[in-house]
Amino acid sequence: MTGVTVRSGGDEGQLAARLEHNIHTLFGRSLYVRTIDTGSCAACESEIRLLLAPHYDLQRLGIFFTPAPRHADVLMVTGPVIRAMEVALRKTYDAMPDPKLVVAVGACPLGGVYDDDEFAWGRLDRVLPVDVYIPGCPPSPLALLQGLLLATGRLAVKIDHVSFEVHLEATK
Repeated sequence: MTGVTVRSGGDEGQLAARLEHNIHTLFGRSLYVRTIDTGSCAACESEIRLLLAPHYDLQRLGIFFTPAPRHADVLMVTGPVIRAMEVALRKTYDAMPDPKLVVAVGACPLGGVYDDDEFAWGRLDRVLPVDVYIPGCPPSPLALLQGLLLATGRLAVKIDHVSFEVHLEATK
């Protein structure tokens, strides 16, 4: 696993302020997240939906969920990645514009209960490159916020890398 794993702890207000600052600095616009359930029990999805509740109000930070992968900056994946979902997962990932991030949410895409059996890949990193791992069964909304904060940090690195590559190509 080459991604970053979320550690628990921290203040919600500080996390939210840092996350909002990172989004506006990196994008000058909003961050769009596409979620995909690859066979989960739906506990992680209910925690993700809590981020839209008034207590967390993710949209005030400039983060929106989108059904269209072509508009997404971050792909949040829940579930053990059942083999029947592999093609849909890869198509979603391929449709996202670069630079893109993949966030594994919950215990299932980290290996969890179904670690490489005949029906499931188990770990998400066997199918897609994962940038951030958010452990928990299910992870709390605060852990999800921390994961998005880490994801924006990883995206900043990717954006600098992409612009550096473009600059190199232009000088050849």
